[in-house]
Amino acid sequence: MPAKAAATSAAAKAARPLGHVTFVGVGPGDPSLLTLAGRDVLAGADAVVVEGPEHDAFLTYCKPGVEIIDGSGAEGSRALRVAARGRLVVKTAKSAANVVRLLTGDPFTFSSGAEEAAACRKAGIGFNVIPGVSEVSAVPTYAGIPLTMKNDREVTVLDLAETKLDLNRLHAKQTLVLLNATEVLKETTAALIESGFDASTPVAATVGGTTTAQTSVIGTLETIAAEIRAAKVTGEAVIVVGAVVEQREALSWFETKPLFGWRILVPRTKDQAGPLMDRLRRYGAMPEEVPTISVEPPRNPQQMDKAIRGLVEGRYEWVAFTSVNAVKAVREKFDEYGLDARAFSGLKIAAVGEKTAEAIAAWGIRPDLLPSGEQSAAGLVEDWPPFDEVLDPINRVFLPRADIATETLVAGLTDLGWEVDDVTAYRTVRAAPPPAPTREAIKSGKFDAVVFTSSSTVRNLVGIAGKPHASTVIAVIGPATLKTSEEHGLRVDAMAEAPSAEELADALARFGASRRDTMVEAGEPVTRPSERRAGSRRKS
Repeated sequence: MPAKAAATSAAAKAARPLGHVTFVGVGPGDPSLLTLAGRDVLAGADAVVVEGPEHDAFLTYCKPGVEIIDGSGAEGSRALRVAARGRLVVKTAKSAANVVRLLTGDPFTFSSGAEEAAACRKAGIGFNVIPGVSEVSAVPTYAGIPLTMKNDREVTVLDLAETKLDLNRLHAKQTLVLLNATEVLKETTAALIESGFDASTPVAATVGGTTTAQTSVIGTLETIAAEIRAAKVTGEAVIVVGAVVEQREALSWFETKPLFGWRILVPRTKDQAGPLMDRLRRYGAMPEEVPTISVEPPRNPQQMDKAIRGLVEGRYEWVAFTSVNAVKAVREKFDEYGLDARAFSGLKIAAVGEKTAEAIAAWGIRPDLLPSGEQSAAGLVEDWPPFDEVLDPINRVFLPRADIATETLVAGLTDLGWEVDDVTAYRTVRAAPPPAPTREAIKSGKFDAVVFTSSSTVRNLVGIAGKPHASTVIAVIGPATLKTSEEHGLRVDAMAEAPSAEELADALARFGASRRDTMVEAGEPVTRPSERRAGSRRKS
C-alpha cells in the first residue's frame, strides 16, 4: 500500500467514533418482564451481547442481521468473569455503533453491570442503563411472598457468593433475602440460629423463579436444608427468611394457576401455534410444539390461477373462506398477480369463524356472512341464503380450501341452489415424526395434556408418534375433533366453547382448575396428570 493511502486509512480508522453501549436488565426469567424501554433499544441494536440461551427469547425484538455475541464463556472467579465480560463489551463497542448488553435481573443490582459499565467508561465508550426487574423482589413476589408488610418493614439482602459475611450484625425481626446460598445453606441457617434467629423462623426457597418451571420449598431455619433435599430440587434458589413467608398460603398466585407446571403438547402447524402457546403460558403451562402437518401449495396451481382470473372477471357471487390458511393462499395469489382487496369489489364474502374473519379483516374487508351458531362448515350452511334467480345475478361460489376438507359445505350449498367451484388452495402434508424422546414422552404419559386444534392433528399425531398415554388429558377445539379423537380411542376431557385457540386453552384451564379444586377439597396434594400412580389408566 502506498504511504499516502496507508496514512489515509489509519486516519480514517482513528477518526471512527466508538460505539455506544446500553446495559439492559431483562428480569429474572419471565420474558414478559422485559421493559418497554428494553424492547425499544433491542429493536435498534447493531450487536447484542448475551449470557446464554436464556436470553434467546429477547432476540425476537431485534432487527434482521443483528450480530449476536455470546458472553457466557468466561471462567474462573467472579472477578475474572466480570473482567472478561467487560473486555468483550468494550471490544464489541469498538466495532459496532449500537451495542446492547443483556443482563439477567437488574444491571446494577447484584449483577456485573456496574463493573462492565466502569470498563466502558475507562475505554472512553459512552453507555446508558435501562433498569430491569431484580430477582430480589420478583422471585418472592411470584412465590406469593411480600417482602414488606405493615409489621415487617426492614429487608436485608445478602449475596453469599464467594464472600464471608458477618451474620451476627443481623437481628431476628428483619426479613432476609439470600442469594447464592444454596450450596452453603446448611452452614448459613446454622449461623443465623446461632446469631439469635429462632430455629422455627419460616423459610421459603424458590428455584426457577418467574418461569413455569418455578418450584418453592417451604420450611424453617432448622428444616429447610432437609426439605430441599427431600423435594429433590436442584438449581440456585432465592431464599426468603422471616415471618412474611407465612403469607404465601393466602397470596400464592403464580404456582396456583390452573395449568401451572403442566407440560402440554401442541400438535399443529408451526406458523399457527403462537396464540395457543401464549394463552397456555398465561395459565402457567409449559407448552411444547410438535408440528404434525405442513401447509404446502397445491400440486397443480392451474386450478387456483383459473379461479383467481374468474374472480377478477366477475364469475362469482360469493367467496367462502373456511380457514386462515385459505385466506393466506388467496392473498399469496393476489400478490403474485399484483392484485389487492379491490379485486373483491361487488363480491360477497363468507367466513367460517372469527379467526378466519380476523384474517380477512387484515385485508380491510368485513365478511358479509358469519355463522350465527356453530362456527363450522355446517354452521355456515345453516345461515347461507338460498340462490334466488331474481335477486342473485350469478349463482356461483368460489371455495378455496384444503385438499382434505370435508364435503359438508359443498353439499349444503349445492342443495341451496348454488354452483360451487371447489378449488384446492393448499395441501396439508403429514410432518416428519418428532424426535424419539418426544415420541416416548407421548406414549408413556410424560405430557400432562394434549390440545388438538383439528381432526387432522389427531390423525397425524397418532400416525407419526402414536396414541397419547391414557393418563394424558385431552382437549379439543370442537365437536368434529372430539369425534375423531374418540374414533382413535382417546377420551376427551375438555372441549372449547368456540372454535378458537384461545377458547381451547380456556377450556383446558377450566378443567385444570376444577381438578385442582377437587384435590384441595379432598385434602390431597395437588399433582399434575403426569404424576399419577404408575398403572393408573383411564378408560376411553
